[in-house]
Amino acid sequence: MQRKLFGCFFLFIVTVFSAASQKDVPTDYLPKEFHKGRREAARALMPDSSVMVVFAASPRTFSNDVEYLYHQNPDLYYFTGYKEPHAVLFLFKDAQTAPDGSSYNELFFVQEKNPVMEQWTGRRLGDQGAKEKLGIAAVYTGNKFKEFPLDLSSFPKIIMDVLPVDVKKGRGDGDLYNLLQQFRTKAALADEKDPRLDYKAFRQITSKLRETKTPEEMYMLRKAVEISCMAHNEVMKTLRPDMSELEIQGLMEYVHKRYGSEEVGYGSIVGAGENGCILHYMENSRTKIGNDLLLMDVGASYHGYSADVTRTIPARGKFSPEERTIYQLVYDAQEAAFKTLKDGSTWADASKAANEVIGNGLLRLGIIKDKKDIRKYYPHGLGHHIGLDVHDKSEYGPLKKDMVITIEPGIYIMPNSDCDKKWWGIGVRIEDDALITEKGYELLSAFAPRSIEAVEKLMAENSVIDNYKLPALKTVQKKPF
Repeated sequence: MQRKLFGCFFLFIVTVFSAASQKDVPTDYLPKEFHKGRREAARALMPDSSVMVVFAASPRTFSNDVEYLYHQNPDLYYFTGYKEPHAVLFLFKDAQTAPDGSSYNELFFVQEKNPVMEQWTGRRLGDQGAKEKLGIAAVYTGNKFKEFPLDLSSFPKIIMDVLPVDVKKGRGDGDLYNLLQQFRTKAALADEKDPRLDYKAFRQITSKLRETKTPEEMYMLRKAVEISCMAHNEVMKTLRPDMSELEIQGLMEYVHKRYGSEEVGYGSIVGAGENGCILHYMENSRTKIGNDLLLMDVGASYHGYSADVTRTIPARGKFSPEERTIYQLVYDAQEAAFKTLKDGSTWADASKAANEVIGNGLLRLGIIKDKKDIRKYYPHGLGHHIGLDVHDKSEYGPLKKDMVITIEPGIYIMPNSDCDKKWWGIGVRIEDDALITEKGYELLSAFAPRSIEAVEKLMAENSVIDNYKLPALKTVQKKPF
């Protein structure tokens, strides 16, 4: 009787999940034609008789048996649109022959549908769903990979990224751990130093493709950048000295989610005063920002594409004379770098222009005694590409039309620096996202003000979230220590 009841329950779960479809989901994900085009573009760059292999990212443990929200390997997402773990894609330069005589030039193994597990961890496409929604013809569940007649040992070149080493041992043939083991067997690999494994070619091909953006990708990036700017603007308008860094981070990320951003593109940096001098400060633990400068390096991610925007603003609403001087110097350096941008220009051109402004300015102010000491207060590079990674893949050659980059000069003067103490604790970075065009650039993040006058003017306005204040906690009155 118990077995019969369990069978009925299982059949009920299968029926419910088979018939159910998620309602009211975004309709502007990258289309399957985009991913197909990216696979074809990769195949065109592959050497003869080669195969490219792309594994899904491994799930990551947050604590004990709790995992982080899953984030796909950007390369696998780029080529397939698949957002689930436990998968592997094979792209073949030349057509392969299946046992039934048909031909294929790509294979995709994905996790199988499992109604019981889907109730716990979310919906799965399965092989049929991947065929229909992702437009890949030859899709199989991962538990079929072990017996699939694929002799990878015959390929002179296996183009792939370095294999992950921290994958947890799984429970079945279709999980990532076993897919990796079965791949090693099918490729007859003694170790990851096998000369047939071409990691360099993988980096070159994926970097060449991902460094320039298609119109579909530009839609995602424009949306991510505008959402980020909207968050910066609202915080400028609602900022008060009694706010905490963590509170400001929360307001930023609330605005992101209000406009459909699923994640931040990177850990949010919200640093007041000397905290703003720490380049990758992510504690955000100061309880009151007071009257210090506030550096906010916070970017939204929209459908996997990340913006990267930084604004530095005065909590009191007006820059002090010293803050104004350093801020204007950074602003002028950014403007000088912008003027170099166009199809065919180089990172060196832009960096030289920014360095010249900052070096001369710090020398004039007496903060440094020699221009070669600029790195004491400007220790990082000028910028990077953005896309599916906030530091996106690129060959970092000359800039090309349709690349999207950041320009982010900064000056950071920590307390006890070797200069007049009136400059101590001032950290300024201004970071914007720019699309390279044939004759110049388009400033995608122009929506968030940058100049001193424009920042102070916006900070004088009221925000729609000015009156969001919550009541104090009631049950925790006094700390017992």
